[in-house]
Amino acid sequence: MRVLLAEDEPDLGTAIHRVLSREKYVVDWVQDGSKAWAYLDNFNVHYTLAILDWMLPGLSGVELCQRLRTQNNPLPVLMLTARDRMEDKIAGLDAGADDYLVKPFGMAELLARMRALQRRSPDLHPKQLQAGKLTLDYNGYTVCSQELNGQQVAIPLTTKEFQTLEYFMKHSSRIVTSEQLMNQLWEVGAEPTSNVVAAQIRLLRRKLAEVGCDGFIETVHGIGYRFNMPYASE
Repeated sequence: MRVLLAEDEPDLGTAIHRVLSREKYVVDWVQDGSKAWAYLDNFNVHYTLAILDWMLPGLSGVELCQRLRTQNNPLPVLMLTARDRMEDKIAGLDAGADDYLVKPFGMAELLARMRALQRRSPDLHPKQLQAGKLTLDYNGYTVCSQELNGQQVAIPLTTKEFQTLEYFMKHSSRIVTSEQLMNQLWEVGAEPTSNVVAAQIRLLRRKLAEVGCDGFIETVHGIGYRFNMPYASE
């Protein structure tokens, strides 16, 4: 799950980035509207949701919304603003924002608004992902394996391992390159190496193997990786 955060207040941006990262989002934080548009217009990166401050240098949040909707981009947008007049709310919604949050606000409310927006877009954010006996659950951000006796065994994954498995499950049976993983699972500017990606996959494979899910992630030599959806009988 990847979020673009466009907020030019350093303290608020830092707080939101910290909370969303803790909730296992990949967060690209920018403080300029023009830079935000460059991220949104990057076809190599796919966002789950955008959080846009109304008043940004370069391009405002309203202008960013208008550009998205002009391109028929359905990306859910949550607008942040200190403006609480009804006319301002209407202007933001008419520009294409899906929801509106007035500053100051609590982080619990921000997360609740984000969950509500994602529920309206189930294709972008289903409640669970299932692959054989593996279940990735977004409610508690957990991954479990079902044993033969029906018992669910939790698999302790780091944030990056969780994000990597999520990406594989969403792209089951497709070949995924290291570059695609780097583009989608690391923040812009992080510049991980292919060795870092390989190390993450090696650790993830080890944890899956411990619950009998070895062989789920196949190496396609010279190209990348493929997550093999197991048959129901497995």
